[in-house]
Amino acid sequence: MDYLAAAIGAEPGQITLIAIGPLTNIALAVRRHPHLVSQAGNFVIMGGSAGRGNTTPAAEFNILADPEAAAIVFGAGWTVTMIGLDVTRQVRATAAVRDRMRALGRLADDLLLPSLSGHRGGGPGSEPEDEPAVHDVCAVARVAAPGLITCVPARVEVETAGRWTAGMTVTDFTAAPDDCNAQVAVAIDVGGFWDLVLDAYGRVARRMGVATEPAPG
Repeated sequence: MDYLAAAIGAEPGQITLIAIGPLTNIALAVRRHPHLVSQAGNFVIMGGSAGRGNTTPAAEFNILADPEAAAIVFGAGWTVTMIGLDVTRQVRATAAVRDRMRALGRLADDLLLPSLSGHRGGGPGSEPEDEPAVHDVCAVARVAAPGLITCVPARVEVETAGRWTAGMTVTDFTAAPDDCNAQVAVAIDVGGFWDLVLDAYGRVARRMGVATEPAPG
Protein backbone atom coordinates (compact mmCIF):
# COMPACT_ATOMS: atom_id res chain seq x y z
CA MET A 1 0.00 0.00 0.00
CA ASP A 2 2.61 2.52 1.06
CA TYR A 3 4.88 1.53 -1.83
CA LEU A 4 2.08 2.09 -4.34
CA ALA A 5 1.33 5.52 -2.93
CA ALA A 6 4.99 6.51 -2.85
CA ALA A 7 5.74 5.30 -6.37
CA ILE A 8 2.70 6.93 -7.91
CA GLY A 9 3.13 10.10 -5.87
CA ALA A 10 6.71 10.44 -7.12
CA GLU A 11 5.49 10.59 -10.73
CA PRO A 12 1.93 11.92 -10.66
CA GLY A 13 -0.03 11.22 -13.81
CA GLN A 14 2.67 8.98 -15.27
CA ILE A 15 1.97 5.54 -13.79
CA THR A 16 -0.87 3.23 -14.79
CA LEU A 17 -1.97 0.93 -11.98
CA ILE A 18 -3.09 -2.56 -13.07
CA ALA A 19 -4.88 -4.89 -10.65
CA ILE A 20 -5.37 -8.54 -11.63
CA GLY A 21 -6.62 -9.93 -8.32
CA PRO A 22 -8.97 -9.04 -5.47
CA LEU A 23 -8.90 -5.33 -4.70
CA THR A 24 -8.17 -5.47 -0.97
CA ASN A 25 -4.75 -3.83 -1.20
CA ILE A 26 -6.00 -1.09 -3.54
CA ALA A 27 -8.90 -0.26 -1.23
CA LEU A 28 -6.55 -0.05 1.75
CA ALA A 29 -4.16 2.15 -0.21
CA VAL A 30 -6.99 4.50 -1.20
CA ARG A 31 -8.17 4.70 2.41
CA ARG A 32 -4.68 5.42 3.72
CA HIS A 33 -3.54 7.64 0.84
CA PRO A 34 -6.57 9.38 -0.72
CA HIS A 35 -4.30 11.41 -3.02
CA LEU A 36 -3.55 8.18 -4.88
CA VAL A 37 -6.82 8.56 -6.76
CA SER A 38 -5.87 11.86 -8.38
CA GLN A 39 -2.21 10.97 -8.95
CA ALA A 40 -2.58 7.65 -10.80
CA GLY A 41 -2.37 8.13 -14.55
CA ASN A 42 -4.91 5.37 -15.13
CA PHE A 43 -6.35 2.43 -13.23
CA VAL A 44 -7.16 -0.85 -14.96
CA ILE A 45 -8.54 -4.00 -13.37
CA MET A 46 -9.15 -7.52 -14.54
CA GLY A 47 -12.38 -8.29 -12.78
CA GLY A 48 -16.10 -8.01 -12.78
CA SER A 49 -18.64 -8.58 -15.49
CA ALA A 50 -21.51 -6.67 -17.00
CA GLY A 51 -23.26 -10.03 -17.42
CA ARG A 52 -22.78 -13.40 -15.78
CA GLY A 53 -20.14 -14.31 -13.21
CA ASN A 54 -17.74 -17.25 -13.07
CA THR A 55 -17.80 -18.08 -9.36
CA THR A 56 -21.51 -17.52 -8.83
CA PRO A 57 -24.11 -16.74 -11.51
CA ALA A 58 -23.75 -13.06 -10.57
CA ALA A 59 -20.13 -12.56 -9.52
CA GLU A 60 -16.62 -12.81 -10.94
CA PHE A 61 -13.96 -14.26 -8.64
CA ASN A 62 -11.76 -11.20 -8.02
CA ILE A 63 -14.72 -9.04 -7.03
CA LEU A 64 -16.46 -11.75 -4.99
CA ALA A 65 -13.26 -12.37 -3.01
CA ASP A 66 -13.65 -8.93 -1.37
CA PRO A 67 -16.76 -7.07 -2.56
CA GLU A 68 -16.44 -4.43 0.16
CA ALA A 69 -12.96 -3.53 -1.12
CA ALA A 70 -14.23 -3.44 -4.69
CA ALA A 71 -17.05 -1.10 -3.65
CA ILE A 72 -14.50 1.25 -2.06
CA VAL A 73 -12.36 1.20 -5.20
CA PHE A 74 -15.20 1.90 -7.61
CA GLY A 75 -16.48 4.66 -5.34
CA ALA A 76 -13.12 6.35 -4.78
CA GLY A 77 -13.59 9.13 -7.34
CA TRP A 78 -11.44 7.92 -10.22
CA THR A 79 -12.39 6.16 -13.46
CA VAL A 80 -11.88 2.41 -13.24
CA THR A 81 -11.20 0.62 -16.53
CA MET A 82 -12.95 -2.70 -15.97
CA ILE A 83 -11.69 -5.54 -18.15
CA GLY A 84 -14.20 -8.18 -17.18
CA LEU A 85 -15.47 -11.57 -18.23
CA ASP A 86 -17.43 -10.02 -21.09
CA VAL A 87 -14.18 -9.83 -23.07
CA THR A 88 -11.71 -12.10 -21.27
CA ARG A 89 -13.81 -15.19 -21.95
CA GLN A 90 -13.40 -14.50 -25.66
CA VAL A 91 -9.61 -14.85 -25.48
CA ARG A 92 -9.01 -18.58 -25.38
CA ALA A 93 -5.86 -20.61 -25.86
CA THR A 94 -7.20 -22.72 -28.70
CA ALA A 95 -5.27 -25.53 -30.34
CA ALA A 96 -4.14 -23.08 -33.04
CA VAL A 97 -2.84 -20.65 -30.41
CA ARG A 98 -0.98 -23.43 -28.59
CA ASP A 99 0.62 -24.47 -31.88
CA ARG A 100 1.91 -20.92 -32.30
CA MET A 101 3.29 -21.04 -28.76
CA ARG A 102 5.31 -24.17 -29.53
CA ALA A 103 7.53 -22.10 -31.84
CA LEU A 104 8.78 -20.39 -28.66
CA GLY A 105 10.75 -23.48 -27.65
CA ARG A 106 11.52 -23.97 -23.98
CA LEU A 107 9.61 -20.86 -22.94
CA ALA A 108 6.47 -22.57 -24.15
CA ASP A 109 7.44 -26.10 -23.13
CA ASP A 110 8.56 -25.21 -19.60
CA LEU A 111 6.24 -22.33 -18.75
CA LEU A 112 3.43 -21.29 -21.07
CA LEU A 113 1.92 -24.62 -22.07
CA PRO A 114 2.17 -26.20 -18.58
CA SER A 115 0.47 -23.10 -17.18
CA LEU A 116 -2.39 -23.56 -19.60
CA SER A 117 -2.70 -27.28 -18.95
CA GLY A 118 -2.91 -26.55 -15.23
CA HIS A 119 -5.89 -24.27 -15.73
CA ARG A 120 -9.18 -25.49 -14.39
CA GLY A 121 -12.43 -23.89 -15.39
CA GLY A 122 -15.11 -23.40 -12.80
CA GLY A 123 -18.38 -21.74 -12.06
CA PRO A 124 -21.33 -21.04 -14.33
CA GLY A 125 -20.53 -20.57 -17.99
CA SER A 126 -16.84 -21.34 -17.53
CA GLU A 127 -14.65 -22.00 -20.55
CA PRO A 128 -13.73 -25.55 -21.68
CA GLU A 129 -10.61 -26.86 -20.00
CA ASP A 130 -9.00 -27.60 -23.37
CA GLU A 131 -9.49 -23.95 -24.43
CA PRO A 132 -8.80 -21.93 -21.27
CA ALA A 133 -9.43 -18.21 -21.27
CA VAL A 134 -6.43 -16.00 -20.57
CA HIS A 135 -7.99 -13.42 -18.27
CA ASP A 136 -5.31 -11.38 -16.53
CA VAL A 137 -3.15 -10.51 -19.51
CA CYS A 138 -6.17 -8.80 -21.12
CA ALA A 139 -5.78 -5.98 -18.58
CA VAL A 140 -2.12 -5.58 -19.55
CA ALA A 141 -3.03 -5.67 -23.24
CA ARG A 142 -5.46 -2.79 -22.69
CA VAL A 143 -2.55 -0.66 -21.49
CA ALA A 144 -0.04 -1.87 -24.08
CA ALA A 145 -2.39 -1.53 -27.05
CA PRO A 146 -5.59 0.30 -26.05
CA GLY A 147 -7.12 -0.08 -29.51
CA LEU A 148 -7.46 -3.84 -29.09
CA ILE A 149 -10.19 -3.51 -26.48
CA THR A 150 -13.30 -1.37 -26.87
CA CYS A 151 -14.51 0.24 -23.65
CA VAL A 152 -17.62 2.32 -23.05
CA PRO A 153 -18.48 4.58 -20.11
CA ALA A 154 -20.80 3.20 -17.44
CA ARG A 155 -21.77 3.43 -13.79
CA VAL A 156 -20.59 0.39 -11.84
CA GLU A 157 -21.80 -0.40 -8.33
CA VAL A 158 -20.66 -3.45 -6.40
CA GLU A 159 -23.27 -5.50 -4.55
CA THR A 160 -22.06 -6.21 -1.02
CA ALA A 161 -25.18 -7.50 0.71
CA GLY A 162 -27.25 -9.50 -1.75
CA ARG A 163 -28.05 -13.05 -0.73
CA TRP A 164 -27.69 -14.28 -4.29
CA THR A 165 -25.78 -11.41 -5.88
CA ALA A 166 -22.89 -10.52 -3.52
CA GLY A 167 -19.89 -9.44 -5.56
CA MET A 168 -21.93 -8.55 -8.62
CA THR A 169 -20.69 -5.54 -10.59
CA VAL A 170 -24.02 -3.91 -11.42
CA THR A 171 -23.29 -2.04 -14.65
CA ASP A 172 -25.44 0.81 -15.95
CA PHE A 173 -24.54 1.76 -19.52
CA THR A 174 -27.32 4.36 -19.58
CA ALA A 175 -25.91 6.50 -16.75
CA ALA A 176 -25.40 10.19 -17.39
CA PRO A 177 -21.79 11.08 -18.28
CA ASP A 178 -21.22 12.84 -14.96
CA ASP A 179 -22.38 9.73 -13.09
CA CYS A 180 -20.07 7.29 -14.87
CA ASN A 181 -17.22 5.94 -12.75
CA ALA A 182 -15.89 3.30 -15.13
CA GLN A 183 -14.84 2.42 -18.65
CA VAL A 184 -16.17 -1.10 -19.21
CA ALA A 185 -14.70 -3.44 -21.81
CA VAL A 186 -17.31 -4.72 -24.25
CA ALA A 187 -15.31 -6.04 -27.23
CA ILE A 188 -11.81 -7.31 -28.01
CA ASP A 189 -9.82 -7.97 -31.18
CA VAL A 190 -8.90 -11.58 -30.37
CA GLY A 191 -6.51 -12.03 -33.28
CA GLY A 192 -4.74 -8.76 -32.54
CA PHE A 193 -4.51 -9.74 -28.88
CA TRP A 194 -2.73 -13.00 -29.62
CA ASP A 195 -0.42 -11.30 -32.12
CA LEU A 196 0.57 -8.78 -29.43
CA VAL A 197 1.08 -11.38 -26.69
CA LEU A 198 2.92 -13.96 -28.76
CA ASP A 199 5.16 -11.32 -30.31
CA ALA A 200 6.13 -10.18 -26.81
CA TYR A 201 6.82 -13.73 -25.68
CA GLY A 202 8.76 -14.32 -28.90
CA ARG A 203 11.12 -11.46 -28.13
CA VAL A 204 11.69 -12.88 -24.65
CA ALA A 205 12.33 -16.37 -26.05
CA ARG A 206 14.86 -15.11 -28.58
CA ARG A 207 16.72 -13.14 -25.93
CA MET A 208 16.85 -16.29 -23.83
CA GLY A 209 18.16 -18.19 -26.83
CA VAL A 210 15.35 -20.75 -26.64
CA ALA A 211 13.57 -19.90 -29.89
CA THR A 212 14.93 -19.15 -33.33
CA GLU A 213 11.86 -17.72 -35.05
CA PRO A 214 8.79 -15.71 -34.15
CA ALA A 215 5.57 -17.57 -33.45
CA PRO A 216 3.77 -17.83 -36.83
CA GLY A 217 0.42 -16.12 -37.29
